[in-house]
Amino acid sequence: MLRSHRWRTAANSAAYLLPILQPGMRLLDVGCGPGTLTIDLAARVAPAEVVGIDVNADVVAEAAGGARERGQDNVTFLAGDFRTADLPAASFDVVHAHQVLQHLRAPVAALVAMGRLAAPGGLIAVRDSDYASMVWHPDSEALTRWLGVYQAVTARNGADANAGRRLLAWASEAGLRDVVYTTSTWTFARPEDRSWWGELWAQRIVASALAEQAVDYGIASPAELQELAAGWREWAAAPRAVFVVTHGEVVARV
Repeated sequence: MLRSHRWRTAANSAAYLLPILQPGMRLLDVGCGPGTLTIDLAARVAPAEVVGIDVNADVVAEAAGGARERGQDNVTFLAGDFRTADLPAASFDVVHAHQVLQHLRAPVAALVAMGRLAAPGGLIAVRDSDYASMVWHPDSEALTRWLGVYQAVTARNGADANAGRRLLAWASEAGLRDVVYTTSTWTFARPEDRSWWGELWAQRIVASALAEQAVDYGIASPAELQELAAGWREWAAAPRAVFVVTHGEVVARV
């Protein structure tokens, strides 16, 4: 999972937001992970303060180290849950979350909490993938089964793997205004991109919380997960393979 997070940049994961950002905007990045995207955003709004927060203390430490290496001194990283951390209310011009709402049991409540942290007139910006609309070529029974396993695990956890299509509705339910909904994709079609994406999922389906939960919940056996990993590698090796990840995006005002 962290391999995917480290790959994320403002260009490939927040292009919908970049035209709106301006120097001097104070920004909070919710669920910042190892911080590559956060640090990119901090460069866009400098000299304003940027805060990244994540529940995983280890990745927060990695993020802080990355900021030091890049000399980005206007960003601070905190370990904790943004909903309960001691963050000042109504103090951020932009509250941003990338691939976060799809993992939460109460996404609307999370948007309300994000809204409380934004200054009056501030912006909420969220982007989430939509697993059911992902497409690939060539056809693969293993990848079809992988998608079923992923969605079943997510549903058992009380979350929504198809969050991308629901962002507009959730933002409206949260009481946000001036809501603008867009979509974008990640496309893996070059050999090196296919190899990276396929190996990422081949490893994740056998050695991650996703894999542990799939087995614990009785959704898949360890042997089946190994077969799915082999299917990912087979897909990645196909000479004209393509995988498209669909995302929904919302920018709204508090």
